[in-house]
Amino acid sequence: MTQDSTRIRYRTATVQGIEIFYREAGSPEAPTLLLLHGFPTSSHMFRNLIPRLADRYHVVAPDYPGFGHSAAPAHDAFPYGFARYAELVGGLTEQLGLARYALYVMDYGAPVGFRLATAHPERVTALIVQNGNAYDEGIAGFWDPIKAYWSTGAAPEREAIRWLMSPKATQWQYTNGVPDLSLVDPDAALVDQALLDRPGNQEIQLDLFYDYRTNLPLYPEWQAYFRRYQPPTLVVWGQNDAIFVAAGAEPYRRDLPKAEIHMLDTGHFALETHGAEIAGLMRDFLARHLPG
Repeated sequence: MTQDSTRIRYRTATVQGIEIFYREAGSPEAPTLLLLHGFPTSSHMFRNLIPRLADRYHVVAPDYPGFGHSAAPAHDAFPYGFARYAELVGGLTEQLGLARYALYVMDYGAPVGFRLATAHPERVTALIVQNGNAYDEGIAGFWDPIKAYWSTGAAPEREAIRWLMSPKATQWQYTNGVPDLSLVDPDAALVDQALLDRPGNQEIQLDLFYDYRTNLPLYPEWQAYFRRYQPPTLVVWGQNDAIFVAAGAEPYRRDLPKAEIHMLDTGHFALETHGAEIAGLMRDFLARHLPG
């Protein structure tokens, strides 16, 4: 592995007419890791993880439309939703010739990644789940006002959750449940908020909050996939997360008895405070389960 091959490159591909930005590092000959980000961030959340893996793995981390540096069409001109995201990410993997890959799924990355896995189970070599939900136990009180929006789809309930795109809410996502705030890079929330504040982006995010209701009915399908295919699975979970609560981690073992579960004393964005530890767990896990 040369030093040049471990450098992060910042690229854009056009998939089904939509510009998709992605970060890429590592040799294309190495096993591939596909890193799927959450809300309200982008592949920027993996900025420190990628260099810790690229000496051994081919790492690809895309931004969804409306996030990061990918295209952000107006919400009334593009069907923002998790099924569409899975189509586009899947299209990107095919365009890049990624026949097989391990999935790192966090937050929004879980419904994107698990759609990919159920559509093409033969492509998935392993799962790394970081505060990414697939069980009813992981959805708690934070979601109550969002569920109210799901039940009506109406303007009052939509407006009632607009605060989730505010600077205070973004900062809270990074700091809530974190014992040592000095470990949290303030630039992360700053970058996320700048992108949320782009004209029209709040409407995109509100559309996605509404579409999230389509994920919960798929939990049984995802769980059936786990049971049937038994992908090697590493769960690393910020146990103080108020968005996807700790109770959502252990149920993976119901369907994946060999799943390795590690609860970390941190919040939602566990990579911000425990990035080195997570990278170490990943390297150990992947070395035992991925060929090459």
